[in-house]
Amino acid sequence: MILVNTDFVPGRNIKEAIGLVRGNTVQAKHIGKDIKAGIRNITGGEIKEYTDMLAEAREIALNRMVEKAEKLGADAVINVRFMTSAIMGAAAEILAYGTAVKLE
Repeated sequence: MILVNTDFVPGRNIKEAIGLVRGNTVQAKHIGKDIKAGIRNITGGEIKEYTDMLAEAREIALNRMVEKAEKLGADAVINVRFMTSAIMGAAAEILAYGTAVKLE
């Protein structure tokens, strides 16, 4: 599956736009990691527990989007974007979305 954040695939022609595909996940860390993150928030520096959590969530959301595109028979997903939102104190949603297309 070709994934691009542009509205075209370099060197390829789009034969058909199939439609919007998306994948999402809501992730949270367990209380132990949340406490460590809280301490880092006070002392400063990167909050690695949340960096790791969001990186994992992006991969899950991206994989779910690709699965949906594959089920539709797409060759590529163009205009791939990510969006995040806080659901509650220590949980975040990651949404990956784009346009599934067939290529010539």
